[in-house]
Amino acid sequence: MDKVELDTEYPEAWQDLPLLLAVPRAAKLMGISRSAGYRLAHAGELPIKPLGGRIYVITARLREMMEAA
Repeated sequence: MDKVELDTEYPEAWQDLPLLLAVPRAAKLMGISRSAGYRLAHAGELPIKPLGGRIYVITARLREMMEAA
């Protein structure tokens, strides 16, 4: 996976997010396309939680992943 830069200009924005994010919203935060977000989720490269037939990204783990990149 290519290195993605975390938007550190507004770190408080991460605090206002829900515990789980829809893949398109997580992709937008990462600066990638919706389809790329789903590709990464299905490849196991995003911290996901399937619920009720939908896939959600775990916000806290996404933030940790992005900060480590």
